[in-house]
Amino acid sequence: MGLGTEGKRVGPVSLRPIFSERIWGVETLPKWYPQPEVGKPVGEAWLTAETCVVDAGEFAGASLAEMTRRFPEAFAGGDSAEFPLLVKTLFPRQKLSVQVHPNDAQAGALGLGRGKTECWYVLSAEPGAELALGFRGEISNEEIKRAIADGTLEEKLNYLPVKTGDMVFVDAGTVHSIGPGMVILETQEYSDITYRLYDFGRPRELHVDAGLAVTRTSSSAGLVAPVAMDGFTRLVASDYFVVDRFAATNAGVALGLSGKMQMLFALGEGVLVDGAERLVGLDPWRVLVLPAEGVEYSLRGVGEVIRIAQP
Repeated sequence: MGLGTEGKRVGPVSLRPIFSERIWGVETLPKWYPQPEVGKPVGEAWLTAETCVVDAGEFAGASLAEMTRRFPEAFAGGDSAEFPLLVKTLFPRQKLSVQVHPNDAQAGALGLGRGKTECWYVLSAEPGAELALGFRGEISNEEIKRAIADGTLEEKLNYLPVKTGDMVFVDAGTVHSIGPGMVILETQEYSDITYRLYDFGRPRELHVDAGLAVTRTSSSAGLVAPVAMDGFTRLVASDYFVVDRFAATNAGVALGLSGKMQMLFALGEGVLVDGAERLVGLDPWRVLVLPAEGVEYSLRGVGEVIRIAQP
């Protein structure tokens, strides 16, 4: 299909999520999503996968990859024709594997493109929910290998209790795991390179040598304190992404960043985006992409919205 004519404004683009079956996933999803098939637990909803398709309007049916290739300035800042950030929701019913990701330089040396620095916004958390980030103390690769072999790696990890509304930054090279009892909104560099070090006895492939080659025993990972800004709250800022929380009002709250691509994730119903040819409703728990086209957008209505952009 054609993707419109050159020079034409694209405007807001709503993407259809892709749901991924995972051994550690859930049998029941939040009401905003279709429910999993029986016996096929869903662990992740990919909200900005390159294979996600536009679900309405002139570009309905086009993939995000197609849109980015056709309009690189609007969707990727013109630096490449690849969408830069992957946004997901995660639904762990069991512990995720203990894993690690390379940084950009390490991934590039292996011919694997980008590395993977990420952050986790806790959408909900039950009492006692916790994450594993790094190690409790200094530890060598040989000690990590022995702990993996004898099943004691869990005892070496540093655990972090979390609650609803927390933001956690996870830089590349940090060994980590996500526990059950929470729902996470993850923002990451667009990369799917995961080295699994330990899997709590599940019979899946491990990547111990590759993982340890990129592991850092000290990092900047941890909870990030929110910062009040002019009209919104900054949840995290890194070299790869900024994540902000907005509270929409009937009078309108300006988003700013008109020269950058932005992604909006509504926490519930009742929020509209103003600035396009018409008001656009935000479907909860999906991503609406605002291409970088110099348009001044604002949020109207009542409800909270997470805004994700490049710095």
